[in-house]
Amino acid sequence: MTALLTAADFAPHETLAARLLPHATDGDDGSHDLAHIHRVFRNALKIKAGEGGDAEILAAAVLLHDCVAVEKSSPLRSQASRLAAEKASGILAGLGWPKERVEAVAHAILTHSFSANIQPETLEAKMLQDADRLDAIGMVGVARCFYIAGRMGSGLYHPGDPGAENRPLDDRSFAIDHFPAKLLKLSDGFQTETGRKLAQERHERLTLFLTLFRDEI
Repeated sequence: MTALLTAADFAPHETLAARLLPHATDGDDGSHDLAHIHRVFRNALKIKAGEGGDAEILAAAVLLHDCVAVEKSSPLRSQASRLAAEKASGILAGLGWPKERVEAVAHAILTHSFSANIQPETLEAKMLQDADRLDAIGMVGVARCFYIAGRMGSGLYHPGDPGAENRPLDDRSFAIDHFPAKLLKLSDGFQTETGRKLAQERHERLTLFLTLFRDEI
């Protein structure tokens, strides 16, 4: 993937990207690879166009938001964004960034994660969270859901009760349970007006997919 994406693909922040891309990913998770970071970057640009904010802080936060990899099934999953924020702080400090700007990037990274459950306080943090969550819904979100389920060894669905009408949801065992357990809830939590509009479009695609999937089983 590093050969397929270069700093030039992160214009107009290609100079920053050239410095940070070597640190951007950690591990072999194809749902949190450079392609994911590039999609989140493009989402962030769309959101920033409607919301404003500090472009450099947002770009740095996007580029480093997944710089520490923790598997979804790991008991440390809720700590992933904290670990990434700490690593990002060290990287940016090493590049000579002022303390307050390092802290702004770190806050955005810390609060972007759903599992961390920490409220973003700055505009840049809100935009990163929205940009990252956009990649979890819509058709890309569907693909990522099943990819992660495969990594975890989950089944597609519970054959006797696919809609979880008479059992608790179990998205560690069945991929389709992740839709009502998490994915269908994400669009309600977007932080910016621009993000909410983009999320609604993708939520509708997500709902349509689930309807068609259930029809086939």
